[in-house]
Amino acid sequence: MVKSTALWFVLPALVASAFAEPRPTDKQTSDLSRDSIVRLVVQIQRADYEGDRAALQRLYDDLIPIPQEKKLASRLHYWRGFALWRRAINGFNDSVDSKDLQQDLTQALDEFDNATANDPGFVDAKVGAGSCLSLLAFSVNENKPARVQALVARAGPLFKEIMAAAPDNPRLLWVVGPNLWYAPPEHGGGQDKAMAAYQKGLNAVREHKESSSDPLEPTWGEPELLMNLAWSNLNRTTPDLTAAQENAQAALKLVPYWHYVRDILMPQIRAAQAKAH
Repeated sequence: MVKSTALWFVLPALVASAFAEPRPTDKQTSDLSRDSIVRLVVQIQRADYEGDRAALQRLYDDLIPIPQEKKLASRLHYWRGFALWRRAINGFNDSVDSKDLQQDLTQALDEFDNATANDPGFVDAKVGAGSCLSLLAFSVNENKPARVQALVARAGPLFKEIMAAAPDNPRLLWVVGPNLWYAPPEHGGGQDKAMAAYQKGLNAVREHKESSSDPLEPTWGEPELLMNLAWSNLNRTTPDLTAAQENAQAALKLVPYWHYVRDILMPQIRAAQAKAH
């Protein structure tokens, strides 16, 4: 997950391994079953947490062909988009060339759009698309204001649509929280607003943890929101290092192999604690 203060693009008009399997052969790919799709989705989520960008690319490539049935097709497109979206987010942390990040984000956006085309009510696909638009706007060179403006012009109405349809969606709250963090109070933002959004999302995901038994439905969010709360408590104007450590430890309890939290965020918290003493 990207946590640098420079990464998150503020939209002025907005809310203020271990599970690896061999690559399928051509015949196996043509016969990709629902169970095979589920196994690939599990691997994608693990590769994201491990920061394994190569695996995310490989797994994106493995999620083919697109099934004929529209709902299943929409979920397959979603997870293909998710793989490249998270590949780009991990790439920001690894200082990957911006052109490569833009390529991943553009492809991910196409996948999320295809997911929505197959299931217009699929909110999580729109959340992914909105995030890709925001990150693309950030990564586009500053001497391309028309491109940035076009991305912002599309992202603004999209986020408003999602917020009207599913204001408690925890993944939406995870995505818009950084925009709130950096938006000035006169635009409805601020650190307290961002942290309130994360807490609202955390409450929602915990209350509805068992609401879907389908592994192809997006239910992620609890560890991500805990991580953002940890980062926020570390970086707020008046840091709460105890809360930051507790949030990070809670995230690691859910995902012990999370590279960013284990290897980057926790050492930052410990260094701040040592400095405070």
